[in-house]
Amino acid sequence: MTILELDVSDPAVLADPLAAYGRAREAGPVARLGAPGFGPMWVVTRHDGARAMLGDARFAPAADSYQRPDVPAHCLPYLRTMQEMAGPEHAYLRRLVSPAFTPRRAAGFRERIAAIVDTLLDELAAGGDEVDLLAGFAGPLPMEVICEIVGVPGPDRSRWRAWGAAVAAGHGAAFADAIPAIIDGAKEVVARRRAEPADDVVTDLLDTDLDETALVTFVWHLVLAGQTPTNLVANAVDALFAHPAQRAAFAATGAGVEELTRWCGPQLLTIPRFATEEVDLFGVPVAKGEPVLAALGAANRDPRVFADPERLDLDRPNAAAHLAYAHGPHFCLGAPLARVQTEVALTALLRRFPDLSPAGEPRRVPDPGTLRLLSLPVRFHD
Repeated sequence: MTILELDVSDPAVLADPLAAYGRAREAGPVARLGAPGFGPMWVVTRHDGARAMLGDARFAPAADSYQRPDVPAHCLPYLRTMQEMAGPEHAYLRRLVSPAFTPRRAAGFRERIAAIVDTLLDELAAGGDEVDLLAGFAGPLPMEVICEIVGVPGPDRSRWRAWGAAVAAGHGAAFADAIPAIIDGAKEVVARRRAEPADDVVTDLLDTDLDETALVTFVWHLVLAGQTPTNLVANAVDALFAHPAQRAAFAATGAGVEELTRWCGPQLLTIPRFATEEVDLFGVPVAKGEPVLAALGAANRDPRVFADPERLDLDRPNAAAHLAYAHGPHFCLGAPLARVQTEVALTALLRRFPDLSPAGEPRRVPDPGTLRLLSLPVRFHD
């Protein structure tokens, strides 16, 4: 079997990571990934293999899956989130919090999400005939939504936006400095909801057996992890600009979020999971402790699962088979909320501004792990 070697700093990979991972997929079910500053990693490239690996308890996340910023000692108990847990510990916490994130619960927030969308669109339209849709709409939307459903009051949200930007940058003093402030902010949210229960997720979680540390940890992580729809909404608008017939269909029906998520979902690679024992991975021996990733972008365009996978088809019957939210024990808890938010945002945008058009080329970030834009200039009138 051919094992393709990929260097994620290669300009060709950075310029078109979907094409690079697609070539790796067709070369074989497993490839070797290299990155500056990191040791080599295995990457599973095909849909069936990625799905199997993500659901296999022999591959588990760990502390090494994430950066560990230099923070004060009192913050350390709050840094270990559910994402890096595995086995019974993870399953226990997941059972406690899952009822607050069901599709029915997400649907119950639809009207509040729609109100936030309408407010942002009002502000966007007031900015002139040409605006950056990423900065003015797709960017602020997820933070506003997650703050709303968690219970962060309006006056405090600017702080959370700043913290989120610092964490998204992923390095430097601002990143480390933001962590204590984020934890203190989460403590404030929890204390407020203990005193004043409301129709939000934190109030739901107060009725569980989560201890105070776990609750505060979950709240800060939830707020910051809930930013995925920024890139999905921006990518989807860019994709629909390039596919006018699909855009018209979506504007008319609001149907097709699953296909848009399959076709231009932002997460190209999963976080590393580590083999808990020696494993034969589709004919490749993986030693205990070696990191393994799934190439979600490649899996979601696997012709073995999706007919004509490079074509955007909002009527695709099996679009929901995508792995954009991963699979298995660590399937994205916020997926139902992300789906509702994306549908509401795109439908409202395209119906309110039917003549919306590009106002120049979007700027894409050269990122091997995430499909994302730096800007998306749009014009309200042709």
